[in-house]
Amino acid sequence: MVPWELLGETALPTGERMSLHRRGEEYALRVANVELMNSRQHGSEEALATLAARAHGAPRSVLIGGLGMGFTLRAVLDALGPDASVTVAELVPEVVEWNRTVLSHLAGAPLADPRVRVAVTDVAELLQGAPGRHDLILLDTDNGPEGTTQDGNEWLYSAAGLAAARAALAPRGVLAVWSSFQSPAFAKRLARAGFQVTEKSVRSRGNRGERHVVWLAGRA
Repeated sequence: MVPWELLGETALPTGERMSLHRRGEEYALRVANVELMNSRQHGSEEALATLAARAHGAPRSVLIGGLGMGFTLRAVLDALGPDASVTVAELVPEVVEWNRTVLSHLAGAPLADPRVRVAVTDVAELLQGAPGRHDLILLDTDNGPEGTTQDGNEWLYSAAGLAAARAALAPRGVLAVWSSFQSPAFAKRLARAGFQVTEKSVRSRGNRGERHVVWLAGRA
């Protein structure tokens, strides 16, 4: 078997190590040796974008929390018109750099698209500074509301975080949240925050792979 090759690593604010690995044509992002993302399984990340764009109909302003390997960004760009704009909030600068270099070919170099602006910051900062601005908010910052690897991400899935997301949406806006786990408690929290909620089960790799969850939450 071809061994994994370490391409780069960095320290997260928590002190844990994030690392990028390659094995042949396969890439993996890991935190503390736990795999967060693999380039062979990105169907559910793409579904996050395509389902949200379809639910809205004609989005023009999009905020994405979490860059990953760029698959969600590529999918939403393919669903948008030429005058749309996308802001990507990514907390780890090395992830942005990897997407501009060794990972850029995976999703067709989405960071090179002129419609894209990257903010190296916590998406929570952008949510709280953009009332009524965004047609779509896509959150893929961690493993979901029940699987956060960083304590700071828990706020996004809390009542306060959901209230900030709702305030940042335009009147017909849609909040879409990706998760590797089901969470009835989170679905109820979305409803209590004033959203009309639809839950979708999506596959990580075509018609195969693990089942992940996308919540589509429109302003009620």
